[in-house]
Amino acid sequence: MEGKLFTILLLCLLISCSRAATEITTPESTSVPASSQTTDVYEQERQQLVEELKAMGIQNEDVLRSMASVPRHEFVPVEYLAQAYENHPLPIGYGQTISQPYIVAWMTELIELKPGEKVLEIGTGSGYQAAILAELGYVDVYTIEIVPELAESASARLQKLDYGNVQVKQGDGYYGWPEYAPYDAIIVTAAPDHLPAPLVDQLAPDGRLVIPIGPQGWFQSLWKFVYEGGELKGYNLGGVSFVPLTGSGIEQHQGEVTPRR
Repeated sequence: MEGKLFTILLLCLLISCSRAATEITTPESTSVPASSQTTDVYEQERQQLVEELKAMGIQNEDVLRSMASVPRHEFVPVEYLAQAYENHPLPIGYGQTISQPYIVAWMTELIELKPGEKVLEIGTGSGYQAAILAELGYVDVYTIEIVPELAESASARLQKLDYGNVQVKQGDGYYGWPEYAPYDAIIVTAAPDHLPAPLVDQLAPDGRLVIPIGPQGWFQSLWKFVYEGGELKGYNLGGVSFVPLTGSGIEQHQGEVTPRR
């Protein structure tokens, strides 16, 4: 009898310990992952950035939606994560930068994209501008980067983030991407000292081209070119500062006449 009683007490003790262990481990298995908590912080920072962009004059709702959706922290080096949603450019290596969010939003707004159009970007960098264009959801994006390492990493990053409507090419952006021309819009994120003729040739008859033009290592002017009455006309939109456009194309044609308003 005593043996049976000892066995029953032992079984009760084991069951009690098992329940205690279950009660301890369950909260751990249902806790919110650290990555999700981080994402929530970034979402709040993106919304704050969008409010700042609105205050600075960005009005296009599709552009604002893209800026609120694209995770800029995925496009900056890890040492600059704390500044990912601050409204200024950041270095990404190889003498290149990720542009100021306001400039990205403004240039995207200026090219006035419509559903079904094709847009060419010159100067992929980390891929952020291409992602903003792709996030619109209704255009096909082609982008060219001259630095092989940046082209490769940007392509991998865009694929990882499921931007399947972006085609990335490593090459000299001065010559554009004639295989897919004409383009309804062209956006240039590095500054030549003149308007490259190959880009004009690849622009559709009703296309829009936005490009910084000016001396290297100094301030430039942001130009918007559009066809009016069959003639390409340029509008100077004010001062900006971009890294220079590099490559054999600009070296061979440096100093050509820049169209003026």
